Amino acid sequence: MKHLIITLILLGSSAGLFAQQELMVSQYMFNGLLLNPAYAGTHSYWSATALHRSQWTNFDGAPTGQVVGIDGPLANNRLGVGLLISNDRIGVTEQLEASVNIAYHLPLGKGDLSFGIRAGASSYSATLSDVTVWDEDDEVYNQGDIQGQFIPKFGFGMYYHSERFFAGFSIPMLYSLDDAIVIDNSVTSNYFTQHYYFNAGGVIEAGTNVAIKPSVLVKVEPAAPVQLDLNCNVLLYRRLWLGAGYRTGDALIGMIEYNITPQLRLGYAYDHTLTDINTYSNGSHEVMLGFDFGQDVTIKKRSPRYF
Repeated sequence: MKHLIITLILLGSSAGLFAQQELMVSQYMFNGLLLNPAYAGTHSYWSATALHRSQWTNFDGAPTGQVVGIDGPLANNRLGVGLLISNDRIGVTEQLEASVNIAYHLPLGKGDLSFGIRAGASSYSATLSDVTVWDEDDEVYNQGDIQGQFIPKFGFGMYYHSERFFAGFSIPMLYSLDDAIVIDNSVTSNYFTQHYYFNAGGVIEAGTNVAIKPSVLVKVEPAAPVQLDLNCNVLLYRRLWLGAGYRTGDALIGMIEYNITPQLRLGYAYDHTLTDINTYSNGSHEVMLGFDFGQDVTIKKRSPRYF
């Protein structure tokens, strides 16, 4: 029964579009490159992160994802480069994706404005033969299994940050060459759709050892309702982040990140599902490990990394 339910949720429409095309994480505020290529190299040191997410645990076919990223500055901090590798599995579909991110940073006021581009490709697979369908003549599911289809993708982003404020806009997947997985009489010309991300936040120092960081993320996909992530994280003694968030129509989120050393950090997030899925699931879990390195990483000892 649970396999049938997840199939209905993920496949849902006659167009065959799956409910979640972009890898979704709750600790995005500590993984800026995942949302926005313009984030690459916005610190004077290099940063690497690895993250695993298990969404809707105990739910057959529920999304799981892994992402590894690294970024850093070049050319006297005027350029930034980053590499992202991710694996995203949802129901009968799976994507293994790699992308290169390049950003150019311009001084603007008290901060920097960055413009970034993303170029990469994914290996897309869909085991459609595992799906139970009632309309045996549906061309979406009669096209056969898709195994490792190579799909180039391109994205764009803008990002502004100063010492106490940041704001960004991005389209991680602006265009994809996905003709091979679009059926001939489809009402859409592309399988993958653009997702528009707007995020902003700031830091308020509430004392020598307390900093408060509220932030918001707006996610827009033309075929779905607008979704908001409202978050507030508190940094204690420059080492421990505690946070809470609310994702509209989806979940309440709790987060913790501990800076084991100025270079090494460990994070965890738990999503308590607010939809009917919570009848079958114990929520979502996310674990992250980060490591910062380079000649200027000692700056973090004097000034903590806010974003």
